[in-house]
Amino acid sequence: MTFQNLLTKIENAVMTITINRPDKLNALNKLTVQEIGEAIKLAKENSDVKAVIITGAGPKSFVAGADISEFVGLSPEQGKAMAKAGQDVFKSIEDCPKPIVAAVNGFALGGGCELAMACHIRVASENALFGQPEVKLGLIPGYGGTQRLVQYLGKGKAIEYMMNAENMNAQQALQFGLVNYVTTPENLLTLCNEVIAKILRWSPKANAGVIAAVNGYFAEGVDGFAKEVDEFGNRFTSDDFKEGVAAFTEKRKPNFK
Repeated sequence: MTFQNLLTKIENAVMTITINRPDKLNALNKLTVQEIGEAIKLAKENSDVKAVIITGAGPKSFVAGADISEFVGLSPEQGKAMAKAGQDVFKSIEDCPKPIVAAVNGFALGGGCELAMACHIRVASENALFGQPEVKLGLIPGYGGTQRLVQYLGKGKAIEYMMNAENMNAQQALQFGLVNYVTTPENLLTLCNEVIAKILRWSPKANAGVIAAVNGYFAEGVDGFAKEVDEFGNRFTSDDFKEGVAAFTEKRKPNFK
């Protein structure tokens, strides 16, 4: 599939999705959000894809925020519809059974921070900046930021950052647990692929179960412990489980399909 605002490639079982609006610092307009959702659906359905990297084009920005020009003149109902559409796409990232890594190069502000937080793992370049500065526009985060930032920073720090509109640099984000790794801009994608390679050594079905069970902890109306029980039990009928046990007893590395 050809996208207007995205570049995609598949290499070594990893789909790299690059948001390609560098002249706009990769700001998220409606079309870009829609295309991200379509690309994630393609990755999920393609058996040749085992993991995904999401990044931004150019050296300055992952995603600098939403495209504010599309906000002008919206009614409350239209604003709610825009937020719901963005939340749905980002939830599809969070719920994807294949690991998704955000390669955060530069600005990750507003919708960019929300996009990064929806990914399972975040790797940041040293020049990355994270923040939810929507209050500067008289708005609040709308693509899940008020919910996910609390998960990573805790209530007190999350509220502070959202209300004072200040940004955090890569080292602060690492300290707070918002990102998993910080590296040089030149090494960013290399490190992302190294992180993915370590994950892909093991059972893809088990990794999907980990994602589902962990997400169950935060899902409204879901008993996370019960979700864990279901995912644990469901693994026992999988070929991966049989291979894992066989490899353990035969003292060899497993060959998961």
